[in-house]
Amino acid sequence: MSIKASQVKELRDKIGVGMMDAKKALVETDGDMDAAIDYLREKGMAKAAKKSDRIAAEGLTTVKVDGNTAVILEVNAETDFVAKNDKFLALVDKLANAILKAKPSTQEEAMKVDVDGKTIEETILEATTTIGEKITFRRFEVIEKEDSQVFGDYEHMGGNITVLTVVDGGNVDAARNVAMHVAALNPEFTTRDDVPQDKRDSELEILKEQAKNEGKPEHIVEKMVEGRLNKWLSEISLTDQPYVKDQDQTVEEYLATQDGKIKTFYRYEVGEGIEKKEEDFAAEVQSQIKK
Repeated sequence: MSIKASQVKELRDKIGVGMMDAKKALVETDGDMDAAIDYLREKGMAKAAKKSDRIAAEGLTTVKVDGNTAVILEVNAETDFVAKNDKFLALVDKLANAILKAKPSTQEEAMKVDVDGKTIEETILEATTTIGEKITFRRFEVIEKEDSQVFGDYEHMGGNITVLTVVDGGNVDAARNVAMHVAALNPEFTTRDDVPQDKRDSELEILKEQAKNEGKPEHIVEKMVEGRLNKWLSEISLTDQPYVKDQDQTVEEYLATQDGKIKTFYRYEVGEGIEKKEEDFAAEVQSQIKK
């Protein structure tokens, strides 16, 4: 029988499987929604749906480079144990290579990218079922550089933090050294010129209030605030930060000695921005005793 797209969508919404699996289940059951759900459960595909409300804040970040193209991405799991599992590591590597080859521009496009005959969406769902934890392909960025530029990539603590830098001129070693610096000091912006005006204004007001609360004379408050604002800008801007391997020079000065200039950087840290669930072990044990 003919299966409507609305039926496929309804089944996907109900049980969280991939589009092709939902369509196949409906075809096999002649469009019977309840029977299709039973079919998917029997095949083990519904297991992933039960994990859809869990928080996946552990995982891995990685970077792949091929000529003038690079990809940086993050894939999450629920526990650090699974994040170190060989199957999970292989999955992340496979996704990175597929994204690097296909070069999608959006997350929606990325989920449709082919991986060994299946879409990334289907591959993630299958991994969730096989590995036994919620797996999430959280984010990625495809970066292109010019022939005159170099990539610098660095993975810290086995992929807990991954950085990719793009440097005009210079050399790969220098670009990688700056990537290591970014991993360690976590700058917010490439240069102070990149700091939005509203963020500057907000910090300026805070500094003014701090100075006033310190009881400083009005005639020195302005200079004091200016100095503190410059210090703040140097702390959050990569080019102004003291180079981690030589505090006597800034990152910009270090790169200049290597005939390079930073273009931009990308820094992914596993789970950043994800609100992790706080587990109350004592309460959990107590609840089990009461059952």
